[in-house]
Amino acid sequence: MKLLSSLYSLHIVSCLLLAVLLARPAAAQKYRTAAGIRSDGTNYGISIQQLILPKTTIEGLGMFAPREHSATVLAERHFGILGPSLNYYFGAGGHFGNNRDTGNFWGFDGLAGVEYKIAFIPFVVSFDFKPTIEYGSADWNRFPTAVSVRYIFLKKKKTGIFQVLDGL
Repeated sequence: MKLLSSLYSLHIVSCLLLAVLLARPAAAQKYRTAAGIRSDGTNYGISIQQLILPKTTIEGLGMFAPREHSATVLAERHFGILGPSLNYYFGAGGHFGNNRDTGNFWGFDGLAGVEYKIAFIPFVVSFDFKPTIEYGSADWNRFPTAVSVRYIFLKKKKTGIFQVLDGL
C-alpha cells in the first residue's frame, strides 16, 4: 500500500513538472532577482527567486519552525494575468530537512500560486499552495499555504539575448 502511494505521488509530481515545462505563457514577471520573507503562520523563513529563462524561475526556500528546519528548491513557470504585474505560477521541486524529534526527512513539492508586483515600489507579494510528499517524517504529506514578500534586487531588462528569448 505504501509503495502504491509513493508511485502515485511520484506520478503527480511528474505530471506537474511536465505541465510547467510545456506551458506557453503570454506574459511574465517584471524582475530577474528577488528575495524576502515567507510565512505560513507557524513556519517562517527566507525566499530567493531567480529568473533563469523567460517566464521561468528557480526559487530557494529556507524554512524554520520551533522543532524543524528545511531547505526547498522549486522550478516555477509564470503566466501573466492582465499584464506582467499580476501572475499565477505552477512549479515543482524537492526539499530536505531535520526534525528534532524524528530526524532527517526529504520529499517532493508541488506549487501553485499568485503574485503581484506592487506598483511604484520594488516589492512582490505572493500567496501559494505547496503540497508535499514526505519521506522519513511522521507526516507522509503536508498541504501548507503561505505568503511571501520579496524585495526586487534586479529588474528584468529587455536587451540582448533575453529580448530574443522573450517570445519562448
